[in-house]
Amino acid sequence: MTNLTLYNQIATLPDELKKEVLDFVEFLKQKTKVPKRIKERKFGYAKGFFTIAPDFDEPLDDFKEYM
Repeated sequence: MTNLTLYNQIATLPDELKKEVLDFVEFLKQKTKVPKRIKERKFGYAKGFFTIAPDFDEPLDDFKEYM
């Protein structure tokens, strides 16, 4: 089937059926879309991005009365 043959067939349809054909074509386009590939993360990419305070493991002053 050529594009011209398809166009001629669609052109002879009533307007409400042309709308259905358009909806179906949009559905087919959406269905066949290729999903975006997620870039593979590299190990150590965020190294040095975050720092932990030296007293991170020390009890908080707010909880001293419970100890």
